[in-house]
Amino acid sequence: MSAAAPEPKANMGQPVTRYDAVAKVTGGARYPSDQSVDRPAHAFLVMSAIAKGRITELDEADARAVPGVLDIFTHRNTGELTKTEYKPGGGGASTSMQGFGPEIDHGKQIVAMVVADTYEAAREAGYRLKISYAEEAPTATFGSPGADVKDADPEGSEETKKNEREKTGDADAALASAAVTVDAEYFMPTQHHNPIELFTTTCVWEGPKLTIHEPSQFVYGLKNNVAKRLDISPDDIHVVSPFIGGAFGSKAQMTPRTALVALAAKKIGRPVKLFATRDQGYTVSTYRAETRHHVKLGADEKGKLVAYWHEGQEVTSRPDTYSVSGTEETQHLYHFGAVHSHVDVVHADRNTPGFMRSPPVVPYVYALESALDELAVKLKMDPVELRRVNDSMKDSFGKEYTSRSLMACYDAAAERFGWSARNPEPGSMRDGDWLIGWGCATAVYPTHIGAAAVRVRLNANGGVLVQTAAHDLGTGAYTVIAQEAADRLGVPYENVEVEIGDSSLPAATVAGGSNTTASVCSAVIKACAAISSRLVGSSAGVAMGGNLGALFQQAGVSQIEEYAEYVPPGGSADAIAKLSKGQPTLTGGGSGEKLMYALGAEFVEVRINARTREIRCPRAVGAFAGGRIMNTRTAHSQLMGGMIWGISSALHEETEIDKKRARYVNDNISEYLIPVNADIKDIDVIMLSEEDSEVNPAGVKGLGELGNVGTAAAIANAVYHATGIRVRDLPIRIEDLLA
Repeated sequence: MSAAAPEPKANMGQPVTRYDAVAKVTGGARYPSDQSVDRPAHAFLVMSAIAKGRITELDEADARAVPGVLDIFTHRNTGELTKTEYKPGGGGASTSMQGFGPEIDHGKQIVAMVVADTYEAAREAGYRLKISYAEEAPTATFGSPGADVKDADPEGSEETKKNEREKTGDADAALASAAVTVDAEYFMPTQHHNPIELFTTTCVWEGPKLTIHEPSQFVYGLKNNVAKRLDISPDDIHVVSPFIGGAFGSKAQMTPRTALVALAAKKIGRPVKLFATRDQGYTVSTYRAETRHHVKLGADEKGKLVAYWHEGQEVTSRPDTYSVSGTEETQHLYHFGAVHSHVDVVHADRNTPGFMRSPPVVPYVYALESALDELAVKLKMDPVELRRVNDSMKDSFGKEYTSRSLMACYDAAAERFGWSARNPEPGSMRDGDWLIGWGCATAVYPTHIGAAAVRVRLNANGGVLVQTAAHDLGTGAYTVIAQEAADRLGVPYENVEVEIGDSSLPAATVAGGSNTTASVCSAVIKACAAISSRLVGSSAGVAMGGNLGALFQQAGVSQIEEYAEYVPPGGSADAIAKLSKGQPTLTGGGSGEKLMYALGAEFVEVRINARTREIRCPRAVGAFAGGRIMNTRTAHSQLMGGMIWGISSALHEETEIDKKRARYVNDNISEYLIPVNADIKDIDVIMLSEEDSEVNPAGVKGLGELGNVGTAAAIANAVYHATGIRVRDLPIRIEDLLA
């Protein structure tokens, strides 16, 4: 065992080597863009130079004169592509990204695609395309002229009906009578995905059948939505995505490129490959919406909360209503007393945002956990003790948790971090020129679970094949699916073969909301139980060894295959049928009879140079409770990566926006700041033993998105402790501390 592969505790699986490790380090893993096709043509996207207005002239002559150009696709010859309904959870493309002109809805909108024999020819022709515009003044962000503010959940909408419990008690009255209050506003900027694997698509037609090679977090969603765009049967589309080189939301939805490439391949009569460039990915795909938060907290003299009031605003596109409305999660986190929450969306001339790791909780928990730290300062109370006072197995609405290990996480992380040595006075801890600050915050993520189907085959020689259209974003899905099958059938892990990421396999839900392990493994458990029952008359499992061959001989077969469907409580009877049509549903979190959440506590140290105000984060400790941990190696990796992402969110990441032209300024990897090795020092991950039989048959809570939730608030709180300066707008930069 090692730090990267911790010794398993109770209810934890072994840190076996990743299923796909050798393939990835030797180049054997075939990503969608690696797929070899016969005589591919190459595509290059052309993006709009304005954010709002209309194309008035489009001259293709110089572009078509480039040797090797096969065709140019614009609004003039793509009218047969049908616009689809905007459904962010179902893999559907945002409305703001489906048109190719002449109207321009946002900066760097796709306005043309050149296809040529070589990539170089397509790119040169793209630059030679002459486009004139009638430009209008765009709306960029909060407070910009023309911003349209609307209720994220208008009265009578399905969202409002689903989330009726957004208020309990009279929060305004409770605040008015509270002994101590906090009233503050917080801001989290636009942030963009920068996956190592760019946004690529390869389309191949064989008669009426279309094969799409594209990195996708939901192959069934992509298949069904592209079928709608092309107006063909989903049965004629095959999506292949066995490996994904980074996603966490960026590859969950169909983007406008896919159907466009498919159309080009059909018209040209050759396979077409597209590689969107890094900067094009900023508007071809989605991003984390910028959010503003107004938070009020009220407490008595001993720190007992009496009121939580949270109103948020989120920037979205003109036509779409995308919002994450994270107060649906934060309102359950503590026993607040009275609760009031509301979210508005601000429509601007931007492309539609979408999912980005822990979409609802990252911005909203940042605001709440920062406000709690401010309350602790006013109370002259230790921030850990403030959370202990308000820890409860029931929320303010009377709903009970299935399990809750929050304070066990705080105790474990605080001890490892050395929190007891903290001097609470801001600016009191110092090492030479460096001001030292310590901060903490809670991490939380809803335990989601969706419907899933699997096919499991057991051979007489002990070999196992598991097939499901699930996805592995690099999180370890291959590995834990293989482990679950091996454990349930009593065979060595090395005997299991796993096939995923293909729409010809049994349907599985979108790889989002940290649900894959819980959803797919619950279906695997069901299939393996059926196999065991057929062999030994019991679902308890098969003992490996000579006994297995004898059992097969007795059954008179050489292999047994079982197809199983798992639908979680709260899921509809036709959930699998809907899933096959690209319509996933996730249950759990705060939606059921009980609250289902994974929890954690994060502690960080920051060092700020007293003269230059340079900010460093030399160490972070996180303790997490996520139910059954399938593999301590893959879990440790996800939690550590999440904390690094949290540091990035607090100190580095921001998509800069030209407020006059509503365009992204730093849409490249050199100016969009992310941490490098020198920025990340000591990350210490503690996984607590926790059992929860109520969340799902696998007992898994999911933790791929848990680790990065509390980090930003912990860092902001540590910065205040070091300097006495409260920075509420992220990211925190040197200039924020020069006052």
